[in-house]
Amino acid sequence: MNSVQFFGAIEMGLIFGLIGIGVYLSFRVLDFPDLTVDGSFPLGAAVAAILIIEGLNPWLATFIAMLAGSLAGLVTAWLNVRWKILHLLASILTMTALYSINLRVMGRPNIAFLNQETVFTPFERLLSRTPGGIALAGLIIVSVITLLYRFLSSEIGLAMRATGKNPRMAIAHGVRTPLIVLSGIALSNSIIALAGALYAQNQGFADINMGQGTIVIGLAAVLIGEACWQTRSVFFSLIACTIGAIVHRLVMALALNSDFLGLQTSDVNLVTAAIVALALMFSYGRKPLFSLLVKKRSVS
Repeated sequence: MNSVQFFGAIEMGLIFGLIGIGVYLSFRVLDFPDLTVDGSFPLGAAVAAILIIEGLNPWLATFIAMLAGSLAGLVTAWLNVRWKILHLLASILTMTALYSINLRVMGRPNIAFLNQETVFTPFERLLSRTPGGIALAGLIIVSVITLLYRFLSSEIGLAMRATGKNPRMAIAHGVRTPLIVLSGIALSNSIIALAGALYAQNQGFADINMGQGTIVIGLAAVLIGEACWQTRSVFFSLIACTIGAIVHRLVMALALNSDFLGLQTSDVNLVTAAIVALALMFSYGRKPLFSLLVKKRSVS
């Protein structure tokens, strides 16, 4: 793996860190297994792509893409809260519907916009392509982590965490849990749609199939982050998701560029599944890697 592939993996890891944060919010904070991710990620990419091609400001296009992702999450939560449909089934229904919606939005299976102005363009002009992408992705993910931590530390955020931990206790304390679930899943999918919009602008295209395996990538980021650094702090958990996404992309790049393994680009999902399995096996009944390293240093 050369330096270009290394820094490219870090750039993608920062963008996919947003997926990990979104998955962490639904799976860990709200205890809501949400598979809408596989549809909201390409939805964000499709909305941003088509709006940028139509001449809209890329920042405004990215914001609208986030709103579209939040609406997708809202539908999933509404099916669960209002009609008592199992969360997994509700998210599968929404994800299935989003495939057709994404086709409607783009008008064709894929869109290329290589020569269009994107949110990355000013940074790329200033720092060159990959460093500029890393700078912007890093700035965005730091902002998302900071804002999300402040939100989860607020009264509404604490109510959301209580709803995920113990819904009955939350109801007993006057928390309107249906409204909390609706807002939480909407927020989760808006962050994932943001990742999709950034990914499309970074790569210069949007594709109908780019969402396949997104939920596995998000889970990989969360699980690898927890395996490396387990903490009760929400702030450091969000950072761990980002670290997990970067580690995941680095391992992916290393595996796909190792000639002795004989892996191809089409084996991405296989490698991702293997990484998630290894993270689960490593974390089961063992101390986190970060704690082990700290302990070894303190002993030495």
